[in-house]
Amino acid sequence: MIPPINRGAFHMQFDDEAKLDPSQVEDVRATGPKRGGGGMPGCGTVPFTGKGGGCLLGLFALAAVFVFTVDPLRFLGDDPTSSPSPARPSTPVHSTGDLASRCRTGADADQSEDCRAVGVVNSVQAYWNRLFNERGQAYSPAKTVLFSRSVNTACGYADASVGPFYCPGDQRVYLDLLFFNTLQRDFGAAGGPFAQAYVIAHEYGHHIQNLTGTMNRVGGDRQGATSGSVRLELQADCYAGVWAKKAVDTGFYRVPFTREDIAEALNAASAVGDDTIQERVQGRVDPEGFTHGTSAQRERWFSTGYETGDPRRCDTFSGVI
Repeated sequence: MIPPINRGAFHMQFDDEAKLDPSQVEDVRATGPKRGGGGMPGCGTVPFTGKGGGCLLGLFALAAVFVFTVDPLRFLGDDPTSSPSPARPSTPVHSTGDLASRCRTGADADQSEDCRAVGVVNSVQAYWNRLFNERGQAYSPAKTVLFSRSVNTACGYADASVGPFYCPGDQRVYLDLLFFNTLQRDFGAAGGPFAQAYVIAHEYGHHIQNLTGTMNRVGGDRQGATSGSVRLELQADCYAGVWAKKAVDTGFYRVPFTREDIAEALNAASAVGDDTIQERVQGRVDPEGFTHGTSAQRERWFSTGYETGDPRRCDTFSGVI
């Protein structure tokens, strides 16, 4: 059961003096490719490996499948006869400089959605960098690309209807900020700062899976209630919860997140569960088509990460999920 959300009780506040690093976010909204005919993203020749290709790993593939009638086999790389969507003429990916001038401190992050995205990315990566260092490993940062409507990636040409996603081929998180309006309007999720933070942290969970080789465990097991795809997505939810527990330790937030903040994340996780989306769109639930997990599972695994603060408790590949 998701706790009731008090709209006036959000306390996700950045430390006003925290120094933001806008170089971790690239803004191509003014220069990105425009919406054209065809071309939903496919998968590279080595799905889930990040070796020169790889599938797009998003928050809720089923939303794209049902609402935008994308072929799920092609989208997830299950169809051996399919090929990646051809790349459109490339657009240089670079920081516009605008973020660098506007997003300097935590105070800016509290006032601007763009800067808040920068702050969340900074905090998430600070957490994982510290954890990798503590374990004697090197963390490879992943940039977030802010785009509008469509974007070219190493995984193919992506339309904004895919939602936020991680591309292993270029190790980048792609985000159209207008997605959060869709999440609230079309999927019934509570809109707000922490729902956005959860989404970003989830996508960086995929980056961690790429760095640690966990993606290789999926293989061709891409659909079904206990599939490798579902286990991968639930682990990314758990990793998002772990970051939420440890976020204040990264130095970007004034105080730990509140119960209302966490309720907002759970609400967003529930709204994008496979069963919830299927029921809303097609009027029935088909576990054989699951790719991301049920609403209850997504809530539970985010909560597991948040309550324990231990990524070792995020082993969704062993036992019952």
